[in-house]
Amino acid sequence: MPYLDRGDPLADSVVAELSSVPADEQQSSIGRALAGDVSSVPESLRSLVEVARQVPPWLDWERVARADAVFLRPGLLGGMALGLCSLVHGYAAPAGNKPLAFSGRLKDQASRRLAETSKFITAVTAARGVEPGALGWQLVLRVRLMHAKVRRLVLASGRWSHEDYGHPINQHDMLATVLLFSYVFVEAIRRLGVRVSTDEADDYQHLFRWIGELIGVEPELLPATHAEAERLALFIRLTQGPPDDDSRALVAALLEAPLRAAHTPKERERAQRQVAVSTGLCRSLIGDELADALQLKRDFNRHWLTGVRAALRVLETIRVNVPPLNGVVSAIGDDYWRRTVARGLGGVPARYDLPDRLSGVPR
Repeated sequence: MPYLDRGDPLADSVVAELSSVPADEQQSSIGRALAGDVSSVPESLRSLVEVARQVPPWLDWERVARADAVFLRPGLLGGMALGLCSLVHGYAAPAGNKPLAFSGRLKDQASRRLAETSKFITAVTAARGVEPGALGWQLVLRVRLMHAKVRRLVLASGRWSHEDYGHPINQHDMLATVLLFSYVFVEAIRRLGVRVSTDEADDYQHLFRWIGELIGVEPELLPATHAEAERLALFIRLTQGPPDDDSRALVAALLEAPLRAAHTPKERERAQRQVAVSTGLCRSLIGDELADALQLKRDFNRHWLTGVRAALRVLETIRVNVPPLNGVVSAIGDDYWRRTVARGLGGVPARYDLPDRLSGVPR
């Protein structure tokens, strides 16, 4: 499949051109360009920003605004869907997870990376967040350039196997990531009991079609509807191998992050309960076949999903039949994400800088 061998030439050219200048000057150039000042930045960076400012004719900002509400509605359940389903599916992909395994970041800084991912998702789903120049728009481009730098470092390491993994962070893998945060997220919150209509699911995919273009996915690959996304997700699932040792290590690092943050016996006891419940919910969301391949424990905690759905059924019925409640639910969801991101970042801003080295060793 040709998409396994294609990267992102526009972003790759930016990183190549910036490689001859000091790291602080690289970040300064990117910051100025994303803020709108392209008068004194490399030509390739100017081109990337100019392309990203060209809004496609199909983009409907009213649909994007409706998609924002889909993300906020689940609140805590949205956090579960993101951390226990979307990210886990991504880490389970044996080829797609290799650049992350090379970077060494997740196993060492699982909580930090989860917080940065949450910051990214909340920024791109915020009201007007992906309009050209807005924070979400800027973060998408920063992540795009970060991917390009990782590609460059991985290829320069001499440790990458094209035969086994294709091109690092290729078009196939980038599309898969877009689907993880759109199609897979929507299906996960539905499984948790949140009602999402067909039109709402399509609006959410509409938003991520634009995000996909901004992050460097070739436009013809991006689905326009939730149904199209479902077919592509199935295709991608059929073209990737089973989870490998890196998959299991990455997922374990994600789920067990609370244990590494616990310091006292009481904190460790609480963290153990949290990990057990999270693992059970994760198994319910991703399915037994994948959970078994990831060696996730199978115990009574997998039944938590039934209780969550039962509790939510009444609340969702009330929300659907009392439209003014939607605003209240969105406000609660917004507050949840603000507190979650702030707690996860711990006062240290998420920067999405270009990495200068790789610390991981592939298995």
